[in-house]
Amino acid sequence: MADETVTRRVATGLQPTTPVAAATEIPDDATLVLSGFGRAGYPKAVPLALAESGRDLSLTVISGGSVGDEVDTALVEAGAVARRFPYQATRVARDAVNAGDVAFHDRHISRLGDEVAFGHFGTPDVALVEAVAVGPDWLVPTTSIGHTPTYVATARHLVVEVNHAQPLALQHLHDVYDRGSPPTRPPIPLSTPGERIGSPRVPFDPDKLLAVVETDRPDTPYTFREPTRTDERIAENLVSFLTREVRENPTFGGALNLQFGVGSLGNALMSAFADADFDDRVVSYYGEVIQDGLLDMLDADRLASASAASLALSADGQRRLFADVEGYADRVVVRNADVSNNPTLIDRFGVVGVNSALEVDLYGHVNSTHVGGTHVVNGIGGSGDFTRTSTLSVIALGSTAKDGRIPRVVPMVPHVDHTEHDVSVVVTEQGVADLRGCSPRERAARLVQCAHPDYRDALEAYLDRAAGGGGNIPHDLDSAFDWQRD
Repeated sequence: MADETVTRRVATGLQPTTPVAAATEIPDDATLVLSGFGRAGYPKAVPLALAESGRDLSLTVISGGSVGDEVDTALVEAGAVARRFPYQATRVARDAVNAGDVAFHDRHISRLGDEVAFGHFGTPDVALVEAVAVGPDWLVPTTSIGHTPTYVATARHLVVEVNHAQPLALQHLHDVYDRGSPPTRPPIPLSTPGERIGSPRVPFDPDKLLAVVETDRPDTPYTFREPTRTDERIAENLVSFLTREVRENPTFGGALNLQFGVGSLGNALMSAFADADFDDRVVSYYGEVIQDGLLDMLDADRLASASAASLALSADGQRRLFADVEGYADRVVVRNADVSNNPTLIDRFGVVGVNSALEVDLYGHVNSTHVGGTHVVNGIGGSGDFTRTSTLSVIALGSTAKDGRIPRVVPMVPHVDHTEHDVSVVVTEQGVADLRGCSPRERAARLVQCAHPDYRDALEAYLDRAAGGGGNIPHDLDSAFDWQRD
């Protein structure tokens, strides 16, 4: 990689232009594919210029994951977004989707790059990408890679924002790998989570490059709430369970590879693992986002490596990483999302996938995305990739919501993101339900014990009523959804 080290920010021969001028290159009804994943590494100046242009825009916006307010607030408020895939994470975007003003459908992250490349959304008009540097036929991403390589290769045209707020040293974290295409796609030659197999650069056809814009605007940082007592008890239960599991399960005899979902609970769980005792096992992270909790584990020397598609950090986490990027580069790898979330690699590494949810039902079906079965929150993200293919798939959540008024262990979820067939273990602050090897009725008995004590009697009564109707998965459909009402 030494011969690929970049020392200049802009080396294209193309004179940098203004965001307003670059925005004029984008058609009113364009399909835009954006860099960005986990609210990191997304374009900022050109989307704001589009939002402020006063044009009658009807854009289809496709990112790798969540992006910041410049896209999912400013562009949406301007009425410029007609269609949005595969994830959104702002109140404005969420309200527009739920009102039917923006067409939205979330997608599995591991498949999204191929879906774009194979024309499921038509041919993208413009790839709008943030970089720390750009050359005549290459660019170096910033704080995420996500699906940027696929988007750049697939779109008709390319606009690059070179962001001076992102350190040039980020190039030392990146590992861009081209998987090729079916039916001759080769196996990914990755044998350990921390290995590198690619390049820091994303190549492109120089004839595609429409404009280069220089910016100096940082990512919108994450704000992680302080861990609650519920978070701490969930972490204690999870650590206790996994400590026993890794000592008894030969799959984890020499190594433990973990994944945590994005968000405050996932971040709290990561931090808790800095103090976990897994004897002399090599502990690594193989997931889609690196959050502050993983920096805690790295700084405590409890993590051999951390591999992901994005650096989804708080403002403090960004400062910590940027202050010593090259120091972290020995153990931190940022990859394409179709590698970080690849089902074959998740299986190969025997990953323990830990993801949160809105609610889980008595048979192990999980709703991660839609309140009341109708109103989307953010999207499924990568939780489907890891829940379906992890060696041990764990759903971690509090047993109640809204100060205890709504149970999160319910008779029947009104929307299913992860089925009973994919969930191995459920953890709440009340306990652990190990569902492996259990029939549906046995699963229900164990899941009741993860419910809040205030709701256990009612759940038992529900199961008694449901049993009267028989069936392999008994339900009382007349009352199954009463629990969603506040």
